[in-house]
Amino acid sequence: MSWTEIVIEVAREHAEALSEALMDAGALSVSVEDADEGTDAEKPLFGEPGMEPTEAAWDHSRVVALTDDEEDQALIVAAAAGAVGLAHLPKFTTRKVEDADWVRLTQSQFEPIHIGKNIWVVPSWHEAPDPAALILELDPGLAFGTGSHPTTKLCMEWLESHPAPGKSVLDYGCGSGILAMVARKLGAITVAGVDIDPQAIVSANDNAVRNRVEDIQYFVPDDFAESAFASQRFDIVVANILSSPLKLMAPMLSGRVADGGSLVLSGVLARQADEVAAAYAPFIKLTVWAEHEGWVCLSGTLGAR
Repeated sequence: MSWTEIVIEVAREHAEALSEALMDAGALSVSVEDADEGTDAEKPLFGEPGMEPTEAAWDHSRVVALTDDEEDQALIVAAAAGAVGLAHLPKFTTRKVEDADWVRLTQSQFEPIHIGKNIWVVPSWHEAPDPAALILELDPGLAFGTGSHPTTKLCMEWLESHPAPGKSVLDYGCGSGILAMVARKLGAITVAGVDIDPQAIVSANDNAVRNRVEDIQYFVPDDFAESAFASQRFDIVVANILSSPLKLMAPMLSGRVADGGSLVLSGVLARQADEVAAAYAPFIKLTVWAEHEGWVCLSGTLGAR
């Protein structure tokens, strides 16, 4: 079986309505892209939480609709254009999408990832390159954290460089649970993870079972506040989020660190390091521990000045 994509370049004000109309006219799926991608006119659309645009489109947008190869693409475009009241039929091109073994094709894009000195993140369809290493079996999924992003790597490298056998660790913004699992496999005895996304909690629990670290406990914030950890302070608190929420959470995250404990933050661009450190300065002194691909990991010890 094969498909045909319809490609239409439109102004931002028409992109969302045209996308919906194409679906109503018979498209199987629709996406909107920046038509200026790869040029000097390219613009980022999505920012940090609380900064999302009201429209999921660019000034110069490209609408891509996937259709069955046997459909009449011109008829679909005409029906969609009429539905949204366009005065003229928009120009469009088509391109073939041949059938493929999509599972194998997707899997081929994900290889084992070597992190730090002795950590491997291995998709389930691969053999571990070094069975004696610290192995995390993790497949790409809905929750953030597969070890491929520089911020995740930085946090994992920090944990490997500061093993905490017998200590307690809080992974705030846990996503897939990857940092919590690393901490537990490195000997932490009490490990908790928190994330605002319930789907992340489901993924983290599934990953913990797969990696035989079922004794990690994961929570959404409200449940965490009512758990046995409600007032606990941790030897290590790690948060791999983004700079804006990290700054807002400075009092809360600092308050979760035990005396003499460590706070580890990432999800911070190098140019944002000073402002994030300044937000935490009243509570704990943070410095850049490492930098990778323009991202940094900040860390500090509570009580150290």
